Amino acid sequence: MIPERMRHGLRTYGLERSCCYEALLLDEERGRLFVGGKNHLASLSLDNISKQDKKIYWPAPVEWREECNWAGKDINAECMNFIKILHLYNRTHLYACGTGAFHPTCAFVEVGQRMEVGPGSTPAKGQMRDALPAPTPRASPAWEELYSGVATDLMGRDFTIFRSLGLRPSIRTEQHDSRWLNEPKFVDVFWIPESENPDDDKIYFFFRETAVEGQQGLGKASFARIGQICRNDLGGQRSLVNKWTTFLKARLVCSVPGSDGGDTFFDELRDVFLLRTRDTQNPLLYAVFSTSSSVFRGSAVCLYNMHDIRRAFLGPFAHKEGPNYQWVSYQGRVPYPRPGMCPSKTFGTFSSTKDFPDDVIQFARNHPLMANPVLPHNQRPVFLQTSGDYTFTRIAVDRVMAADGHYDVLFIGTDVGTVLKVVSVPKENWQNKEELLLEELQVFKVGQWQQLYVGSPTSLSQLPLHRCGIYGKGCAECCLARDPYCAWNGTSCTRYMPNTKRRFRRQDVRNGDPNTLCSGDPHQSSVPEKKLYGVEGSSAFLECVPKSLQARVLWTYQKASDTPRKELDERVLLTERGILLRSVTRKDAGLYHCQATEHGFTQTLLRLSLEVIGAREEAPAEPASSKLWYQDFLQLVDHPNLSTMDQVCQQLWGRTSHHIQVKPHKWKHVEEMRKARKRRTHELPRAERGPRSAAAW
Repeated sequence: MIPERMRHGLRTYGLERSCCYEALLLDEERGRLFVGGKNHLASLSLDNISKQDKKIYWPAPVEWREECNWAGKDINAECMNFIKILHLYNRTHLYACGTGAFHPTCAFVEVGQRMEVGPGSTPAKGQMRDALPAPTPRASPAWEELYSGVATDLMGRDFTIFRSLGLRPSIRTEQHDSRWLNEPKFVDVFWIPESENPDDDKIYFFFRETAVEGQQGLGKASFARIGQICRNDLGGQRSLVNKWTTFLKARLVCSVPGSDGGDTFFDELRDVFLLRTRDTQNPLLYAVFSTSSSVFRGSAVCLYNMHDIRRAFLGPFAHKEGPNYQWVSYQGRVPYPRPGMCPSKTFGTFSSTKDFPDDVIQFARNHPLMANPVLPHNQRPVFLQTSGDYTFTRIAVDRVMAADGHYDVLFIGTDVGTVLKVVSVPKENWQNKEELLLEELQVFKVGQWQQLYVGSPTSLSQLPLHRCGIYGKGCAECCLARDPYCAWNGTSCTRYMPNTKRRFRRQDVRNGDPNTLCSGDPHQSSVPEKKLYGVEGSSAFLECVPKSLQARVLWTYQKASDTPRKELDERVLLTERGILLRSVTRKDAGLYHCQATEHGFTQTLLRLSLEVIGAREEAPAEPASSKLWYQDFLQLVDHPNLSTMDQVCQQLWGRTSHHIQVKPHKWKHVEEMRKARKRRTHELPRAERGPRSAAAW
């Protein structure tokens, strides 16, 4: 079961006999979310993905599945059509591609009242397991191009970065050359303009691969990479014909500096999110990493800017030389035009890569790797997790305008089906930031669309970005949450609206100071009170969980309301969800106060009154007998004249079951025991039934 805190606003979608919802395409103009899975393509409403779904069945032909099976693949697990690419082609059609049981097939899909696979289906041989679309500007359908990272053979050995569609010729990376690609795993790809001149546009690939420059004797090492190619690359004239002449790659570093001078590297690149800014030539790139180390486990998010990426590609090239044939920075002459530069009037006089001199083409073939890596912002991760039992897998970022500026909110998916909601908040200045974990959402156990859509192998989930109701009903709780989506409107914690009057939108993401925002607020929520009963000699658990993940919980105790409070002794075990009294005594009865402290502000979350029930005194005629209360309780449960639990409680304590707060499922268990005892008794001969006794239980 997902707790109510987790289920708030959550909706899920799934199809029978389908899975692997990895291809998601958001179309706000139509108000639809297009989803690709196994053998299915679905169109869902952005208002509610659980309703108004439209879908088409798109399986692989039987002969393709049989051929896939003959090649040694699992016919039920691998020999299917897994939809991997969804791209808006024009106002009426999508461009969709699937694996086609290892016979990649693409089609134009009409998206009107019904979805139909158009007659333009274009099957192609090869493996599109890691195909990635990178659309260029849609000035006209003739400009449409598809850039993909694929393995072109069934065994997955010939990897390539490939361009298809459009008016330009189809070209690829050099074949069977580990210096270019060495067992890569493609992650993402983006088109990013470099200047006002479209001839300078570049396509950037993100992948991880076995490092050719790894240290000898340490086995295979996996490095994260960023690769670049020019969009107007046409290949060479005499060498590298129909091959990229502008392909370069650099190591993408995400590491934590160590106290001993060494770094802990996160090299398993998992996902990349491109955050568009007002400057279209300089977006921000958030990347998720994990580590392949068998000793250290952790995940990290690093932030990169285009200035550092372009500087790495303008730096020295990597080169193998010396007696040990090791990788070093190339110190020789670099031919003109510099390899990796696009043919354009911005940086030179060449109009096509086919005009490049032979020495430029030959240098590009032999030196695709850059010597300097791309370092992250502030040379360290913006968010780090080393203690959790999960690994970061995906990321989406939303830039939110709050009362005191804009904030980047990170939604990080994990391999256990959770989503972490994290906000980056400046401390002394906007360069020095701290990351606040606002929520950890469990999403896979059961107008203007501000929603998060998450796909997994089992289902699809929809979650609103603003979940202000979970932060409680008080101004202080809303302020301490420091969620840029939320603000206190005077009566409740609701979605922040920048165009409302300031007195109706109290918010302080940077400082989270309720002393300033909530002083004198008449709507401060009252402190809830609960009464619990403990049994002498047994354990008792007092639960109190703060809504803020940054809060520190403090517990105090007082014997009565007019006595001073004191700290708890060592007999009490503190846990994340409350306190455990290992062995309750009569001295433990009293008032327990659960308080949360955060940013210098302390508030009482809960007051618990604990009453201890002890052993009952017996009649003088039976001084040797020391019956405990539960023996009386079990005898009364079996009493033929007491038919309900309330009657039992009234007889024993003078209270009803509702007043003593015994949970219904406990009564159900007692009732089952009672019925079972009666059945066993009736099955025995009368002489063997004997008197009723609590010991029989």
